[in-house]
Amino acid sequence: MRSALLLGTLALGLSACTVSVRSNLGLEYSDSNLIAALRPDRGEGGTYVVGSNIRLLLTTRTPGYVTLVSLDPNGNTDVLVRSAFVNAGTTSFPRAQDGAASFSVAPPRGVQRVRAIFSRARPGTDLYFQGSYDQGRWNDATNSYVQSYAPADRDVQETYFYIR
Repeated sequence: MRSALLLGTLALGLSACTVSVRSNLGLEYSDSNLIAALRPDRGEGGTYVVGSNIRLLLTTRTPGYVTLVSLDPNGNTDVLVRSAFVNAGTTSFPRAQDGAASFSVAPPRGVQRVRAIFSRARPGTDLYFQGSYDQGRWNDATNSYVQSYAPADRDVQETYFYIR
């Protein structure tokens, strides 16, 4: 009787919870897991108002080079940081040495995605975007950029936040 009551209470409590799982939306990345974490300073899914500043925190398990790219709700892309060297551990972006003192949140409002593309070797080419991208085309562009690196030497991770 006691275990039935406990089980019923547990089921009732869990029925009020919402669990959501968010995948990396078709990213191809290595099993090496070189990026331990990528998140905005208010946490993944945090909310920022237009005009506020945002910091992106990247944690890597090894030194290497990172390029940060964004995809806004209208499908426009931007390279935020290009081929920046980072040591193992946590790095906060923007950094003055990468040419930006701050990242200021701008319209359009909605979900903003940011992708970190990491490689142990210094990139031989730069990543450029032109035009508007849907999720599939953005995946294709970033995946083709990392294909020249051995799977054990590359990683791609994504985070997101909301612009209000």
